[in-house]
Amino acid sequence: MEIFKEFTFESAHRLPNVPQGHKCGRLHGHSFRVAIYISGTVDSHTGWIKDFAELKAVFKPIYEQLDHNYLNDIVGLENPTSENLAIWIWNRLKPELPELSRIRIHETCTSGCIYGGP
Repeated sequence: MEIFKEFTFESAHRLPNVPQGHKCGRLHGHSFRVAIYISGTVDSHTGWIKDFAELKAVFKPIYEQLDHNYLNDIVGLENPTSENLAIWIWNRLKPELPELSRIRIHETCTSGCIYGGP
């Protein structure tokens, strides 16, 4: 079974490697939505895979790094595409959350990516 917890944060960025004149090369911001998915077996006593509060606690330091910040200034996010952001989050969460199964990023209401690990 799989469960998820969704988070939202506001960040600014620019994409340095797009063709000259591309609108994403200019500074702009997004209301990002991130969903953290974990998979596992439902515990027969608690009735859940993991407490959602635990997911929130594990994501909190990452959230604090991303929210209301310029993503290009964060080490490892110098080219902060949705794809690179998903990988960056995965690499920070997986050691703390071995049940992590995928990350979903929405940078707009209609655009984003899903990453399921290397």
